[in-house]
Amino acid sequence: MGCEDAQELIHGYMDGELDLRSQLEIERHIEKCEACAAVYQVQQRVRSAIAHPSLYFQAPAGLDRKIASALRKAERAGRSPLGKSWPKLWRAAGVAAAFAIAAAVIWMAVVLPRRSSEDLIARDVVASHVRSLMPGHLTDVPSSDQHTVKPWFNGRLDFSPPVKDLAAEGFPLVGGRLDYLAQAPVAAAVYRRRQHYINLFMWPESRGGSAKPGPQARQGYNLLHWTGAGMNFWAVSDLNMGELEEFVRLVSS
Repeated sequence: MGCEDAQELIHGYMDGELDLRSQLEIERHIEKCEACAAVYQVQQRVRSAIAHPSLYFQAPAGLDRKIASALRKAERAGRSPLGKSWPKLWRAAGVAAAFAIAAAVIWMAVVLPRRSSEDLIARDVVASHVRSLMPGHLTDVPSSDQHTVKPWFNGRLDFSPPVKDLAAEGFPLVGGRLDYLAQAPVAAAVYRRRQHYINLFMWPESRGGSAKPGPQARQGYNLLHWTGAGMNFWAVSDLNMGELEEFVRLVSS
């Protein structure tokens, strides 16, 4: 099965409308094809988003009986319950539907890909953090001296990541290493808070501007993502969110 056929059948697969053979072919294809797997994940997120309870409301009790009663009275009177206003209401409903469809298309084309991209990076950030905690993977240059770690990065990357000495504030520098995120090499400065390690990932921010730290939690780890001074920052640790936010405040000051 090719990608074009698979993507046409993904909706039917998610709705359980395919025969067993087609269903198995789709599953095998998604397991092997990253592009189609990404399309499948996006469709899952769209389905989850539109199924959120905040988009629905409970009709007042007895509303169905009131509507049925009004329709019966109108039918007995021999007139349409909407009367002459029906064409106008139909046109208004069409305009409203068009706006709703346009909004959905814009959301899927602009907002959803951005969220999906950030979700993938957050997943990779956590995976890189966990991998770094394996013996021998934490640092490439073990040092508590920022004047050792920063020059080490400068000789291996095409950007200069900031490296601060935060030992006096209770976040001693442990060292640094190279990692790979967002399809590019990145700097990872490693800090410690008691027995908790903090990975601070840094790479150039392509969109420019700045954004305040946004908290997330994944797989038992806390993450903070922000941008500033032309850089993209991700801090991740099993440290509690309050202390991780304090670390980010010190890094950003």
